[in-house]
Amino acid sequence: MSLVERLRHALDTGNATDTVLLTGDHRDPELDSATGTARAAVLIPVTDRADPGVILTQRPDTMRRHAGQIAFPGGRIDSGDVDAIAAALREAEEEIALPRARVTVIGTADRYRTVTGFDVTPVIGVVPPDLVLVPNAAEVADVFEVPLGYLLESANHVEATTEWQGRNRHYYEINWNGRRIWGATAAIIVNLSRRLRWSA
Repeated sequence: MSLVERLRHALDTGNATDTVLLTGDHRDPELDSATGTARAAVLIPVTDRADPGVILTQRPDTMRRHAGQIAFPGGRIDSGDVDAIAAALREAEEEIALPRARVTVIGTADRYRTVTGFDVTPVIGVVPPDLVLVPNAAEVADVFEVPLGYLLESANHVEATTEWQGRNRHYYEINWNGRRIWGATAAIIVNLSRRLRWSA
């Protein structure tokens, strides 16, 4: 079974009927007070190689919001975007010069709502290995790849708590080679791990 076929099968909702998924930061009752949400989409680019990886970005430390954080390529869904898939592909092209024509879209994964008011739709796509990616310096400080198997391993998903605006916030984090993946990005990965029944 090809990587594309395995991922499509894994996203089949019938494979996750008993899976408990994270729906957002609002699982903390105190954090569900934000009025209104902005629709956003991210691309989860999986590299088509014997040991697949996932392409991630690191935001510049100079950004006003989410400075230095690790994220999937993505952003707001604009009025000109046909849907979340179009938005995710556009953002990935703008942020890291990932040609949308080189992405085999598998489908959308479970939406996640952030405490900052974004309703995020993850889009899974398979991309050729070793593409030359050029980060947009205004939005991306670094582009790197993490083995998919490492990200999906539940033992690497660490639950943590921090105080935010006077309340406890619960979140997941994944540490890889000195990089800290946390917040919505980690939660989306945790959901994928719970949904995907990965076979080597």
